[in-house]
Amino acid sequence: MELRLERHPLNPILSPVPEHLWENKFVFNCAVVFDGELFHMLYRAQGADMVSRIGYAVSVDGVRFNRLEKPVFTPASKEELYGVEDPRITKIGDKYYMLYTAYSPKGPRVALASTKNFITWERYGIVIKDEVNNKDAALFPEKINGRYVMMHRFEPDIWLAFSDDLINWGDYVSIAGPRQGYWDNLKIGAGAPPIKTPYGWLLLYHGVEDASRPIYRLGFMLLDLNDPTKVLKRSEEPILEPEEEWEVFGGVPNVVFSDAMVEYKGKYYVYYGAADNYIALATIDVEKVLEWCRKI
Repeated sequence: MELRLERHPLNPILSPVPEHLWENKFVFNCAVVFDGELFHMLYRAQGADMVSRIGYAVSVDGVRFNRLEKPVFTPASKEELYGVEDPRITKIGDKYYMLYTAYSPKGPRVALASTKNFITWERYGIVIKDEVNNKDAALFPEKINGRYVMMHRFEPDIWLAFSDDLINWGDYVSIAGPRQGYWDNLKIGAGAPPIKTPYGWLLLYHGVEDASRPIYRLGFMLLDLNDPTKVLKRSEEPILEPEEEWEVFGGVPNVVFSDAMVEYKGKYYVYYGAADNYIALATIDVEKVLEWCRKI
């Protein structure tokens, strides 16, 4: 049984704003959470200086978003000189924790911040301190065996890290890598924070095919509930791939890349960046995904 996401007819749902210098070129790769009343979106944006900043938008239906005129999270240290990128949000307790990529001349590294209102932030800085060229980080929504768990990416694999306090991380372990002969044969990375199901942790991830121009596609992975280093199942075929003109052509061609999956009214809402130009939405019935999970 293979799954496919369905694009929303109003796509793309967020585009650059010509009069906003910080987001007049590209908007893409967003984090989204639903608090029971509102959808909160934190999205990566670039303007003329090509420095990545994070904007904020809200919606009542998960489709039509209203955004602020200024970014809510901007580079604040030398480790973020080139920008703050690709946020992923997980609610733990009464706070929303955002893992993001801090980009400097040394390369990308994983950083952490938290908020209660999406406007004011507490920064914790680089949290995987001894490694560079690390990104695609996402937090599990609860402790597993008494420890916090983070997904991240040392190219080309998806890795886990573990922590007692969300600040100091270690015990790195690779859990999955590229597959020769498949659509994800070059490198892979975590997408949205994992969602707990009765059958395991459901992970949305991206895979890259080694082609004349690399192609980014999306798939699912199912991890064991008690031992997330164990992969139970993985998409044989992609669930979404670049097909629309605005997904094929853009700042980075042939890309669908997601940091966000929200359960809402019996569907999973998957928000994705399209060719690093726009933000779009695709959906799938939760029951269809759970049926796929059951058939291990």
